[in-house]
Amino acid sequence: MDTLGLFLIAAVVLVGIAGVESRISRADRRVARVERKLDLVLDHLGLAEHDPRMDEVASLAREGRTVQAVKLYREITGDGLKESKEAVDRLV
Repeated sequence: MDTLGLFLIAAVVLVGIAGVESRISRADRRVARVERKLDLVLDHLGLAEHDPRMDEVASLAREGRTVQAVKLYREITGDGLKESKEAVDRLV
């Protein structure tokens, strides 16, 4: 009886975890969609978000410290490695 009870408890916990992960995944997709829409609105209005640390990224890029510039750019924007490298290359 104890083994069956533990099995049922484990099954309930696993189902609960799966449900929470599903909700988190849906929320992540919705947030990403809203962020894309907001980016389009900002572009349409000609507005740009300026982070003061972007000046440091440009300075690092000009000094030839590309790896550090890309790393900081990724921290600021959340972009992937390829996009960040391309953006830093454009700053030079």
